[in-house]
Amino acid sequence: MPLAMMSVGEIRTVLECKGKSEMKKHLQNLGFTHGERIQVLNENPSGLIILVKGVKLALNRGVASMIYVE
Repeated sequence: MPLAMMSVGEIRTVLECKGKSEMKKHLQNLGFTHGERIQVLNENPSGLIILVKGVKLALNRGVASMIYVE
């Protein structure tokens, strides 16, 4: 399921990042690697606030839809 479909408070594990190789590498550098636990802290119509590796990140829904979680 895409990260963009997660609800606030939900914790899941990253499966993979999709998209062009540049974008995948950038997301992996931010901490979205296979097996990493992430949590949605907040959301609004344009995006999500994510906690990954103890760091809060803001992602728009387009980017969040490239990250798949289980």
